[in-house]
Amino acid sequence: MDFASRLKPAHLDLILHIAESGQLQRAAQMTRMSQPAASRVLTEIESRAGGALFERHPKGMVLTPLGEIVIRHGKVILEEVRALDREASRMAGGQTGRVRVGSVTGPAVGVLMPALRQVKAEAPDIEATIEVGPSSDLVRGLVAGRFDFVISRLPAEHDSRDFLMYPARSEMVALLARPGHPLAGRSGVTLEEVRACEWVIQELGSPIRLAVEHAFHAAGLGVPQRVTNSSSLLIALSLLEGSDIIAPQSIEVARMLAEGPLGAQIAVIELAEPISVSPCFVIRNRYRQLPMAADRVLRAVLGML
Repeated sequence: MDFASRLKPAHLDLILHIAESGQLQRAAQMTRMSQPAASRVLTEIESRAGGALFERHPKGMVLTPLGEIVIRHGKVILEEVRALDREASRMAGGQTGRVRVGSVTGPAVGVLMPALRQVKAEAPDIEATIEVGPSSDLVRGLVAGRFDFVISRLPAEHDSRDFLMYPARSEMVALLARPGHPLAGRSGVTLEEVRACEWVIQELGSPIRLAVEHAFHAAGLGVPQRVTNSSSLLIALSLLEGSDIIAPQSIEVARMLAEGPLGAQIAVIELAEPISVSPCFVIRNRYRQLPMAADRVLRAVLGML
């Protein structure tokens, strides 16, 4: 164990080159050592190994049985060391590693996924975990260390001084409906007109619902009364089919649906006055250093804003 624990990769490299070339001088050149230094290293290795690794002949050096054992294991050790060096270099350069990000729906679609596609095109070995949820759950997960960073709003119970926060895009609300909806295809639709419709809307306290309700109150109107409460996009799309229900979603989600296979089944009601949601932030813990892969994705996200 004393012999193995004192061997260095440079020592193994020298022994391998001696075995390949049969010449100490040539091996010294290949490992960028002087011949006297290479000779001293070999003498030290053989002393610790308890015997000669090479037989010296006028025409060169030939492995002894002990030398063959050292070479056999040395090749494995060197390959593992080189693999470790390659992987460490790739991770240090943000070419590999893991990133865990949480986001509310709109920025996840409009910012996070395009940024992640950009990073994965350059570094396909990065493994990403993406979670979409409400801001309260996301920031709680950030504090607990489940996320490297999140795109969300900062709930009131958290101190902003604990975080590094970067302004993200402001979200706008799109009112989704089926293409045959009586208000679809028109411009300048009023809140009074949509108020009379049936709605499938996010649960109480959610940012989009608060924005919609604030818009009605600001216009001096009561909020819609015929409401199905659900934050599920799948539920909203299911209810839109074949009925005149209205589903408020972020403009990013509306664009994603319009550009996808469901585009022909979705219409957006054009309001006279747009509805905006309270702004999001890209939030990271002030006191934790980001892994290189996460830092690379964060920089791509900020570049999209």
